[in-house]
Amino acid sequence: FTCITFPFMFGVMFGDIMHGAILFAFGLYLVFANEKLKKSWLAMVLPHRYLFALMGFFSFYCGFVYNDYLSLNLNLFGSCYMPN
Repeated sequence: FTCITFPFMFGVMFGDIMHGAILFAFGLYLVFANEKLKKSWLAMVLPHRYLFALMGFFSFYCGFVYNDYLSLNLNLFGSCYMPN
């Protein structure tokens, strides 16, 4: 239960498209370069590689929902409110 709810709650808290994409790319790098990284200084974070990937994915997703890119509003979906 915690393996999926912690990354999701991190994404809700951290929701930003660019920062989430960077964290997701780092997590995917750790996942796919697992064998090559076992003898490097990144070996200490390898047990948590899937956690990094999920935290980055959910942060990217929530940032997309929040319309937030590097703390700037994107206004992707527009608004249904008419300003006076």
